[in-house]
Amino acid sequence: MHNALNFYIGGQWVAPISLARAPVINPATEAPLAEIALANEADVSRAVMAARAAFDGFARTPLAERIALLERILAIFQRRQHEFGELIMQEVGAPRALAHQWQAGIGVRHLQALLQVLPTFRFSQPRGSTEVVSEPVGVVGLITPWNWPINQLVCKVAPALAAGCTLVLKPSEVAPLNALLFAEVMHEAGVPPGVFNLINGDGPSAGAALAAHPEVDMVSITGSTRAGIEVARLAAPTVKRVHQELGGKSANILLDDADLERAVVAGVQACFSNSGQSCNAPTRMLVPATAHERAVAIARRAALDQRVGPPEQAGTVLGPVINRRQFEHIQRMIESGLASGAQLVCGGLGRPAGLDRGFYVQPTVFAGVTPGMAVAEEEIFGPVLVIMPYQDEAQAVRIANASPFGLAGYVQSASLERAREVAAQLRVGSVYINHPNWDPMAPFGGYKQSGNGREYAEWGLEAFLETKAIVGYRG
Repeated sequence: MHNALNFYIGGQWVAPISLARAPVINPATEAPLAEIALANEADVSRAVMAARAAFDGFARTPLAERIALLERILAIFQRRQHEFGELIMQEVGAPRALAHQWQAGIGVRHLQALLQVLPTFRFSQPRGSTEVVSEPVGVVGLITPWNWPINQLVCKVAPALAAGCTLVLKPSEVAPLNALLFAEVMHEAGVPPGVFNLINGDGPSAGAALAAHPEVDMVSITGSTRAGIEVARLAAPTVKRVHQELGGKSANILLDDADLERAVVAGVQACFSNSGQSCNAPTRMLVPATAHERAVAIARRAALDQRVGPPEQAGTVLGPVINRRQFEHIQRMIESGLASGAQLVCGGLGRPAGLDRGFYVQPTVFAGVTPGMAVAEEEIFGPVLVIMPYQDEAQAVRIANASPFGLAGYVQSASLERAREVAAQLRVGSVYINHPNWDPMAPFGGYKQSGNGREYAEWGLEAFLETKAIVGYRG
């Protein structure tokens, strides 16, 4: 990409102040795709001050203008969606169909959902003699991850703009090229100078400087719980609003009346989607103890059906994981499962046969897993499923809730009423009953160490708004 070594600040591509550079690695080949610049504190400050200078003017723009801007962004994004899909396939390793239809396509869905919400959203409403007004929170710093890069980029950038905020985006330095392409879309759409700014950089330097900057009013981060804690710590001295969507270890409870074949197969596929690199993946499958052996046999067959291979190859279901560091972490977690006495059903250590280059992981299933094992408690972020037996429904709920995380939960049952009863007891931000279709209108976010705040549709819009009470507005 011709802008890979530049940043987008104040409505133009500019050379960085920092001289630091880093390669972007294709996880399927381990070869460099591009080289990017890594921002230092001075680069971050330049971007933040551009956003600050643009804020007062943009905050006062009529809603109709902001809607028209988002409509232009959507049209240009759709025209270039194929480019996004191909780029994400290369830098993330997502299989081509997933990269195009979901990794890139989800950006379209988020923009469409927000545009559906905006015309009727109440930015001002009366309460007796008081007028309650929702105003943009100010300059926001957005820190986005590599696993679903466009998803998290669009579901932050779009509502921030809709709210009237100006922003600085720092995508993951591991998969930043799609964000550079998105900056081209923003420029073509005519985003006013300084309203949208993009820098590249790592967390300890660029991310830390953004979170600590006194002219940033809010930071929204999607990433690991460790990174979210550090952002909150850095933001605390200036009392910024901090919005976090962090890690997960989601339980998938199969009740005793569930269609076991269908529920286990769907659970395996959901866990392994995107090579297991989704924070809300159902990585803990809880099954009745009496059905454990049958569930294990079904899971083994379903896991072995997951074809691992190069992302561009027809028929590939699982591509590589993102990089060597993540590959080695997953290997250590598999070793931990073996050492703790969990039953290895399939997969295990090392790459799949015939794949000697690239960060490919064998689809792995552990059975007979009990609470306390590291594989039952820690986020692995790879294609590793643990199957845990339970004695009764109450124990299943206790196991599901006995986690520092609370992002998502899953319930499978032939009875919608039973599934709803269990869903009501789960301490998580989202519960999915019988693997429903993805809903861009549903609020997304977590309890406990999975973060705070909610994203998507009007929930994402509200995240970037401050509330002002004008008392005596009506005399």
